[in-house]
Amino acid sequence: MSALWLQRHAQPLVAPGVCYGRSNMAADDKATAAAAMALHSAWGAELLNTGKLWHSPLQRCTQLAAALQAQAPGFELTVCDDLAEMDFGAWEGQRWDDIARDEIQAWTADFMGYAPGGGESLGTMMQRVARALDMARQQALETGQPVLWISHAGVAQCAHWLLTRGDRVPLAKDWPSVKLAYGEWLRLPLLSNS
Repeated sequence: MSALWLQRHAQPLVAPGVCYGRSNMAADDKATAAAAMALHSAWGAELLNTGKLWHSPLQRCTQLAAALQAQAPGFELTVCDDLAEMDFGAWEGQRWDDIARDEIQAWTADFMGYAPGGGESLGTMMQRVARALDMARQQALETGQPVLWISHAGVAQCAHWLLTRGDRVPLAKDWPSVKLAYGEWLRLPLLSNS
């Protein structure tokens, strides 16, 4: 029963093909409501009384967390900075096609260590997601209940990697380890008996 449910935010209000990682933007209201309704229906009795929902501080995630809380008012919403998307530095707001190929190649060559756009390296992001997973495991042990996160595709990929591949270092060719569309969720085992 001790599992992590990780839902990605709904479609953000950004043009297709733009690198937006840590950029703080709203998500589409209708898509957010639909995502909240879908996960609420999927939870059933297992998750309706877990009490705490962790979410990224970025607006598109706080929107979805609030929409979920409106359907299940017993949830306590808790902001967790470790659940924010990757910071792409100077790449933020640029079209992926406009980012210099040599910069993209530098990132793929040193996938864990290179900080895209001078922002955050994948290694740094993995460390903060690992911290959040430690908190999630502690919560699961204390409550015996699943843990709920509202976050981003990058966080989902890091959590999936850490929970399924452990200490193995990812290469660019290994990424993404899981694909999560806007508003979709995944369920991952947190503890060995999950």
